[in-house]
Amino acid sequence: MERPELSITAEHSPDEVVFHLAGEIDVLTVNQLSTLVNEVLAEPPPRIVLDMAGVTFCDSQGLGTLVVLSRKAQHARSVLALSNVGDFLLRVLDITGLRSALMISSTA
Repeated sequence: MERPELSITAEHSPDEVVFHLAGEIDVLTVNQLSTLVNEVLAEPPPRIVLDMAGVTFCDSQGLGTLVVLSRKAQHARSVLALSNVGDFLLRVLDITGLRSALMISSTA
């Protein structure tokens, strides 16, 4: 069985950190995402953006992690926003009722 990959690249600027995600956010990859976001939250920027453009799949574990990270960011006085959220993920967020729990920035 092939292990799904999640590749994450980070772009740092003075007022935000953007994580470009590509691949699957699931039980096998959420720890990788959590670790990176938690490292950034040690010295929180005003804004953390998760660019979801390359995300092909997100399971319930992934969704739960996004909500947890969003709350952690709030506690750290930072904002965690999702950008380039695909239709499939928006549908899942609507179905699960999590859309309101996450900040989704509309694409420019």
